Amino acid sequence: MVTPTQTQGANIVGKGAATAEGPGPDVMAASTLDGNKVVSSDGESIGKIKDIMLDVRSGRVAYAVLSSGGFLGIGDKLLAIPWNALTLDTEEKCFVLGMTAERVKNAPGFDKDHWPSMADQTWATTVHQYYGSEPYWGSDVYTRRDDLGVGTIEPGASDAPEAGGVKL
Repeated sequence: MVTPTQTQGANIVGKGAATAEGPGPDVMAASTLDGNKVVSSDGESIGKIKDIMLDVRSGRVAYAVLSSGGFLGIGDKLLAIPWNALTLDTEEKCFVLGMTAERVKNAPGFDKDHWPSMADQTWATTVHQYYGSEPYWGSDVYTRRDDLGVGTIEPGASDAPEAGGVKL
């Protein structure tokens, strides 16, 4: 098994960019993740990604909303899974949640007509505790990834990266 890369978000396992078409898996359009299968740590299919929830103020992905159970959207239980509790498996083309299917069945959830206030930190803290994940708004929230050695680039700097000959 490949060791996951952790960067204040979902882990990534597999061959990653070597097998990806387009910009993934490090940067992806949220819409490409809708409907992706999620499996439990014991290998059972536990649902599909229904929505990606953003914390607009911090610019971070907060949760993946998982649709679990039900049939054709009827009777589905929705679960807010902390983004950093998921691992993207690029080879199996799914997300893995490090929790057994039985524990997921007992997870706190909601239905499509009664969403919780996801900005409420009391609610959010209990969700993160249930999944054993560090809250995305924790003290390390502004840690930047710099595995390419770019360093800090000031806005409008002349050494900003270019893409296709057009200054970004």
